[in-house]
This record gives sequence, C-alpha cells and structure tokens, in this order.
Amino acid sequence: MLLAEDDRAIRHALERALTLEGYEVTAVADGVEALAQAHKTPPDVLVLDVMMPGIDGLQVCRVLRAEGDRTPILMLTALVETADRIAGLDAGADDYVVKPFDVEEVFARLRALLRRTSPVAVGGSAATGEAPAREPQLPERQIEAAGIRMDLQARRVWRGKRELELTRTEFELLELLVRNAGIVLDHSTIYDRIWGYDFGPGSKNLAVYVGYLRRKLDEPDAPQLIHTVRGVGYVLRED
Repeated sequence: MLLAEDDRAIRHALERALTLEGYEVTAVADGVEALAQAHKTPPDVLVLDVMMPGIDGLQVCRVLRAEGDRTPILMLTALVETADRIAGLDAGADDYVVKPFDVEEVFARLRALLRRTSPVAVGGSAATGEAPAREPQLPERQIEAAGIRMDLQARRVWRGKRELELTRTEFELLELLVRNAGIVLDHSTIYDRIWGYDFGPGSKNLAVYVGYLRRKLDEPDAPQLIHTVRGVGYVLRED
C-alpha cells in the first residue's frame, strides 16, 4: 500500500494503524514522492490526501489514470462539499473518506476496494495448496437493460452507441442496477453489495456516486435512467 499525506501526525498515525492491521505501508509526504514511488513499485492500493503541496492528490490521480493505471485509489479529504467530492471522482478516485475520519471506516473502505480487485477466491490459497470453499463462477460476458450495455470482462459500458468512461466503483454500481433493472434497491443493500459495509443513514457517499453516474448517463431529450425512490433507495428503469 502507498500512503501519501503531508500532515506528519496524521501520516504517522495512519501508517501505524494500517501496519497493525496487517498492511505493508510505504508512506510519503507529497504528490511528487507518491508518483515516483508508484512508478517504482506499483502498490495494490493508494491512499492519497487531496490537499498536498506541489502535486496534490487529485493531480496524482489524473496522472496515474492517464497512464492507464487502474490501481484502486482512496482519497482523504477535508473538503465536505459535494462538488469537491465529485472533483475527486472525476479525477479517477474510487472512493473517499472525509476528515476527521474513524480509522475503522478507512479499514472498511480499503477492504471493499481490495475485495473487488482481488483475483484470489475466498477460502483458498495457491501458496498453501488449500482448495477454495467453492469453485468461482465465470460471469457472463455482457448484460443489458434500459438501453445500457455492459461488457463485464472488458469493463466497458455503452448507452446506445455512446461509450461511457466510468471509475471502478461507478461501473460496479451501474452493474448492480442493470442486473436488478426495475427492482428498487434499498440503501443498505447497495452499500453492502458495493462497499461491503453500511455507513449508516448519515452518509452521503451513495448519493454522490449516484449523482455522478447520472451525469455520465444522462442525455438531452432522453429519459433519465436512475430514479430515486424517496426514503428507500434507487431503481434503474427507462420511463
């Protein structure tokens, strides 16, 4: 894991907590060091502070994504406005935690990011020779609903003939909605399926991702596809 945080106290505290949790952590103080280290030894996941001197976390995201690097990125931000969070998602981040944060929330979000990218089946290990608890099932190549077509293996998405550029979390959220087109999914179900953790009724994380996904899906003179069912959750349908 690569951790980039310019606040020395936060960096040291988080590095220690992550190490005690079992992560191998390389900690750096700014975006320049983060890029150099990411190029030298590509990490499994990056934790980036948004506000850093020189090259900030958003710029680090943009550079890595422009290079085709799809390593999961968790942003640490003191910025609480929705527009600021959207800027992070637009830069290519997969998730974010708002400061001051509970370290357990950081752990939960990291577990969710790594679980979604890990190729190793739960219950088995190539190193130990143990058999997995169950045989992994290969997913179907494509799914389609409400004019949305998704190539799951290539991780490509189209609305009609227009291809969409989605982050990993956006892709998985849309996949969940497409698979359950016409069915209202409640907030708890979506949190559990996408993040593996329900962050509670006060969290705006899901609403931010839905809003950003709508921006990419919506087209002039075309029906909205993701609908809010107030007090319940969200549903994908073509009205």
